[in-house]
Amino acid sequence: MPSVIVGRTGPFAGQSVVLGTAPVTFGRKGDNGVVIVSPSASRLHAEIVREDGAYVLHDRDSRNGTYVNDQRVTRHVLRANDCVRIGDETFLFEAQDVMETVIDLSQLHLPRLNAAANPGTLRVTVTGGGPVGLAFALALEEALSGRVAITVYDGRWVRKGSEVVWKDESQGNVRRQQVVTVQSRQYLALSEEVRTALFSDEAAYSEMWPVGPDSVDGRPPRNIRIAYIEDRLLALANTRPAIQLVPHRFDPVERKSRLAQEHVLVIGEGGRSRTRDHFADRFGTADASIYSLDGEHLQDVVLGLRVKSRLSDPMSVLLTVSQNRFLLNSLRGEGFLNMRLTREEAKGVIGIDPVRQVFEECIAARPCLMNREEDNEFRCSTHGTLFLPALLRSSPLWKEIRQGLNLFGVPEDDLSAITSFRLDMVQRPRFTAQLLRPTATTPGTYGFLLGDAANAIHFWPGRGLNSGLASATSLARSLSRAWRGKPLRDADFIRHEAAMSMLQYRHKSRAWNAMVTTDEQGVTRAIKDIIARSAEAGREAGQEAGRASGRPDLDELLDRMAAIRDRLAPRLPGMPTMEQLRSHLASVDPATLRTLQESGAWDTLIVGGEEADIDLFYQSDSPVYVPRPGGPFPAGPAPVGPVSAGAHVADPRSLPSAGVQ
Repeated sequence: MPSVIVGRTGPFAGQSVVLGTAPVTFGRKGDNGVVIVSPSASRLHAEIVREDGAYVLHDRDSRNGTYVNDQRVTRHVLRANDCVRIGDETFLFEAQDVMETVIDLSQLHLPRLNAAANPGTLRVTVTGGGPVGLAFALALEEALSGRVAITVYDGRWVRKGSEVVWKDESQGNVRRQQVVTVQSRQYLALSEEVRTALFSDEAAYSEMWPVGPDSVDGRPPRNIRIAYIEDRLLALANTRPAIQLVPHRFDPVERKSRLAQEHVLVIGEGGRSRTRDHFADRFGTADASIYSLDGEHLQDVVLGLRVKSRLSDPMSVLLTVSQNRFLLNSLRGEGFLNMRLTREEAKGVIGIDPVRQVFEECIAARPCLMNREEDNEFRCSTHGTLFLPALLRSSPLWKEIRQGLNLFGVPEDDLSAITSFRLDMVQRPRFTAQLLRPTATTPGTYGFLLGDAANAIHFWPGRGLNSGLASATSLARSLSRAWRGKPLRDADFIRHEAAMSMLQYRHKSRAWNAMVTTDEQGVTRAIKDIIARSAEAGREAGQEAGRASGRPDLDELLDRMAAIRDRLAPRLPGMPTMEQLRSHLASVDPATLRTLQESGAWDTLIVGGEEADIDLFYQSDSPVYVPRPGGPFPAGPAPVGPVSAGAHVADPRSLPSAGVQ
């Protein structure tokens, strides 16, 4: 693959120039190889020249300078992933092959253990450097200190000086401001150093949800911005010599030869993982039928509204769990209001290019983030599109968005951005697979699915993260137990595979129960279809009819809230009174009240409930019971397995019954 210069921002974004033996010039003059439109660029600003097998960037006495990784240069030997800035436009240098990337990183003082000199080093590649991939890398580095070398790839990163940092929204990295709910079982399983990095600043998180069955040691769930988690974990990873960070998307085809030298490939790129799909024949075919209704694979489309609510946390909690249309996850009022869409509404989540006058599905398909600008329109900075429903202020979808804002006390001016995401699930047959068998020159490579690449994301923000953190902890424990400098085996990962199966059952059954409901006749329906029917019925009835009938939907909704309030009040002080609730809901449109009432409450016993506890699989080895010397074996096959020296061997007849107490 030839070396290239790729435009990152500006008119040249997404385009590339292949570098060869001929120089490539940059500047405002039209005969340059790359024409810079920025007024701060010079007519002949800079030039890339091939010198002694390398590509060298020269500043040609420009007026405002040439920058590489935010440092002004006059001559610079380009290295993989260098960011070049000329005027207001930026470019990325992509090196010829993988070896250039590896050499570049070593030259940038990111030392890596010498695996060739130390065959006892476990070599690990991680695809996807989100919270799950980084949490796994940090946990494994701590468990196998001095005996592991980890390389983490992520295309959402960029190099800044000697460190790797996250790209910002202008560079295409959106949705980082989502607030997630991290359960205590998961954050308490992290190392003390990681917990300190995430939670030492009390202003960085809040505890708005009460202690429940899923809490450990009386610790409540914590709401925290995904951006804060990502930044803190990446900062820690930058300090670890054994963790090498590559700001580039992992390509299993391009890195095939390198992968053959690795012991482990951890696939944590997310729900649309290309690496997982590349190895689909190893992990088996996923089954969508279990999450289908009437032969249709069920999907939910959710609109994410970045807002600032003026309600108290207890009021927000009560309003959220009492209905299934809207869900607010925030940090002291600032976060995302997630709106479950009907099928018809999902079709309306589109943008329009105001220049070409064509519709674009970027917000629904990529997804993208559309920020509110000075003209009060919501614009996608990546594609230049506008959010169509906001242009048509009288559109049904925009009216429903406004009702959701009203429900959670959000002035329309405090809606600052809009995005969307899709929820669907499949049943995966396995999460561990041998990708390459060992040979005389290769160690054999095992692959593992973690995070959303393994299990589904969820309508409730943070469910995917909780499952992902649990899976990362499980795999780090399995590898640290199994690694003895010898080829890995399927048997080394029995505990991890069992933990992953338990996580799949717990989190996907939880997600399924957030997507469907069963009525008194035993008929299961998609919640989005119930919302659609109730909204249509509400519109047909009309607002005046709703008022004339005494607003029964409001009364039923208040009765439901009263029951939920009484249940939560002992664990969540500051709950609103019934008078406050009635006053707050009085301004909600009757049709919306009907939708909220008929959508039903969150089944917190199922959707909440106890978290899957992977510690069950990693406690001290269970005792193995064998008959006493000379005694007969019990019926069935003879027990096998090691018994530690000096261990007490129990008579099976003396064991208590395993029945439910």
